[in-house]
Amino acid sequence: MKKFIRIITDLFNYFIFIIFVIIIGLLPFRFLYLFSNILAIVLRKVFRYRYAVITENLEKSNIEIDKYGRKKLIKQIYLNLSDVLVEGIKSLTMQKKTVIKRHKVLNPEIVIPYYDKKKSVILVTGHIGNWEWGSLSAGLYTPYHILAFYKKLRNPYIDRFLRWSRSRFGTTLATIKETTLSFDKQKNTSTMFLMAADQHPTKTSLAYTAQFLGRETAFLHGPEKHARNNNYPLLFADIRRKKRGYYEIKLSVLIEKPDTFNVGEITRLYAAKLESAIKENPSDWLWSHKRWKQKKIK
Repeated sequence: MKKFIRIITDLFNYFIFIIFVIIIGLLPFRFLYLFSNILAIVLRKVFRYRYAVITENLEKSNIEIDKYGRKKLIKQIYLNLSDVLVEGIKSLTMQKKTVIKRHKVLNPEIVIPYYDKKKSVILVTGHIGNWEWGSLSAGLYTPYHILAFYKKLRNPYIDRFLRWSRSRFGTTLATIKETTLSFDKQKNTSTMFLMAADQHPTKTSLAYTAQFLGRETAFLHGPEKHARNNNYPLLFADIRRKKRGYYEIKLSVLIEKPDTFNVGEITRLYAAKLESAIKENPSDWLWSHKRWKQKKIK
């Protein structure tokens, strides 16, 4: 009986989700951002969504800003959050030409030398700007087979729909739990692995640590581990919002030969690169994430 109720509940939530996706998909972008403006206010003033987390993260960071500037920045952070949310839903129905127009990779040719040598690469970024559109646009700018990782949803119907939608331009999706298996399966294929590595790690015992935004921070070990084990070059995607709904991505080589670096060095280089990008556009990062949950890192 419980299983039956769960199925019915999941199906109901799925149909509500699909209706919402259709409505957002039909909205022109100018109306989408009017909705986003309202959503940002509701999240900040009504629900106070993670307001304490955002405030604490900013106060304890090395972002130099006064009290008035912080208050203004918090408003921008909520607007960024709501924009990314509605843009993420909008992307589920976006056409290829719209993705190319609004999510431009400025220097895709940087990966060609590796592709010509049949060398797989790992492209890392952070939760800055609209990282969601990256899994759609990556395959439109490079000849590589694209493999992106995501966290599996509890609702199997919504999860199946999201996998289909996000892979419709050629990207293959794998769950985070399938990371090692995916790297093993793609050993004989020229693949670009997309990884966002600035989430709080579930297992801090496996994490690498680095100074990040003025604090000792635990980082996911995956990007460094797989780069070192396979000696795959590590590239960084710097995502910049030019204006609402338009992003430019500049790629750079972070590490050419990972197996020549000591343990932890690659993560520290990544942390420094991401911090630099955040400081240039602090409102574009996901400050609502509980990034520093742990009190002490071993």
